[in-house]
Amino acid sequence: MSQIGRLFDIPYYQLQNYPLQKAFTTKYHGNWQSTSTQEYIDQANFVSKALLAMGIKKGDKIALITSTNRTEWNIMDIGILQTGAVTVPIYPTISEHDYEYIIKHSESLYVFVSDNEVLKKLDAVKFNIPKLRGIYSFDEIPGCANWQQVVTAGKEALNHQELETAKANVHPNDLASIIYTSGTTGTPKGVLLTHENIISNVLGSENRVPFEKGKYTALSFLPCCHIFERMILYLYQYLGVSIYFAESIDKISDNLQEVKPQVMTVVPRVLEKVFDKIYAKGSELSGIKKGLFFWALRLAENFKPYKANGAFYEFKLNIARKLIFSKWQAALGGNLELLVSGSAPLSPRLARIFGGADIAVMEGYGLTETSPVIAVNDARNFGWKIGSVGRVLDNVTVKIAEDGEILCQGPSISQGYFKDDEKTKEAFIDGWFHTGDIGMVDTDGFLFITDRKKEMFKTSGGKYVAPQMIENAMKQSRFIEQIMVVGEGQKMPAAIIQPSFDFIKEWANRNKVNVGFTLEEVVNNELVKERIQKEIETINPQFGKWEQIKKFALTPSVWSIDSGELTPTLKLKRKIILEKYKELYDKMYS
Repeated sequence: MSQIGRLFDIPYYQLQNYPLQKAFTTKYHGNWQSTSTQEYIDQANFVSKALLAMGIKKGDKIALITSTNRTEWNIMDIGILQTGAVTVPIYPTISEHDYEYIIKHSESLYVFVSDNEVLKKLDAVKFNIPKLRGIYSFDEIPGCANWQQVVTAGKEALNHQELETAKANVHPNDLASIIYTSGTTGTPKGVLLTHENIISNVLGSENRVPFEKGKYTALSFLPCCHIFERMILYLYQYLGVSIYFAESIDKISDNLQEVKPQVMTVVPRVLEKVFDKIYAKGSELSGIKKGLFFWALRLAENFKPYKANGAFYEFKLNIARKLIFSKWQAALGGNLELLVSGSAPLSPRLARIFGGADIAVMEGYGLTETSPVIAVNDARNFGWKIGSVGRVLDNVTVKIAEDGEILCQGPSISQGYFKDDEKTKEAFIDGWFHTGDIGMVDTDGFLFITDRKKEMFKTSGGKYVAPQMIENAMKQSRFIEQIMVVGEGQKMPAAIIQPSFDFIKEWANRNKVNVGFTLEEVVNNELVKERIQKEIETINPQFGKWEQIKKFALTPSVWSIDSGELTPTLKLKRKIILEKYKELYDKMYS
């Protein structure tokens, strides 16, 4: 098979070109268990045959919800797609109400869940979903049908010819998946993605990946229900990369040591947390070791790719890499060659520090509607520019509208939203998808994102403020965990801030400052307020006078997905934050 046209062609392509003994590896009860390429295909075929026997037809919808990435999810994905049915991946962390909305709206007939926690949320709403025929679990849960029953039924089914007919009846432009975006406002939108949409993105991204095919190992932990990680998983399979699934975000350090991957995808928040841990360890050192650590860090903060800082800088950097940064590499497993960052803007400072430490982070950009990659950096051939999201993929066309909005078209662009003509007409105009992001392309062809169009606001003086730029700069302060810039129609911008409580307590201990025990006491502490004021004053000069933060309020609670301030991809739910902290907002502007 030389050409792949449908997503389920990818495992067969792998079998023909890079058959792996460890196509997928997941840890169960403390032991890593691997599935070969052949076993992957066999089990997907059993799933397909069972689903056909259960009456699943082309175009039917089946939902998948998993708390952590695992082999079973991928087998189910291919098993569903081979029948011509459509997968509906759902974020595990969203509310019961959203589970109900998505399963109902998508008309999903079956749901496959990972564990008891997800099942409990689904059980609370399943009787409100009349079309739901059944729920299966990957974990063994008393009282819940197990997915192995489907595999066993497919093993025994004698409908092989029916499966071959079903597969032959699936075409590249058929719908493969409906992915519901975790809207920062309102109900989730179901993005329609065909086989061709996602495959064209896999093939378009291939030449940006410096891989020796069939030789690499990846660690996967970003949610596979998100199109970023899901496309990457298909790309790994296409390139013969052996995929290990991390147990959880908390176990990532252990898993890196065990797996020693060459490649991993990340979101900026994870990199920030990794850096915070490294920084904290460096701060605990004393004497010459501490001096060397901070010397190396200062050096890395000025890193530029392609030895642009000159020979003497590179000489010093090599010393820093041997003495200090080699330990960072070892902590990440020792083999890491490539980190790809997406989903949110990466702080250029962080990109420089990791680049200086010889851990290159390639930032990319895209949306669910674009399957997802529009542009991505590539360290080879001068294809990496820190602060940019790289050059646009060869099979995607981008143009910048008069108001600065990024518009794009190409085979990876969705046709619209499920059962929502109005929103489809708003976003897809004259063959161009309107991203809602503001950006520019420089003379070297690198794309820069400057803000979200919908998030920009005007002050009462008529000046436009781009909050995301200011927020990203402010979050470089270790005292600030989350920040939302506000000020629509007001005289000046202000900010609602969730302080980094862990770091503040560590800072207080080091400086023998009593900040109290409760979060309430911390945010009301005058010394904490003064310190955060100082951080803001340091960063403010990067912006025009009208953009600078003049007032701020601290929230006595941690912003999270569960408490509703963040989407599952860790973006701010601005409307909800504003409602929740209305009192603080009013106080700043009273």
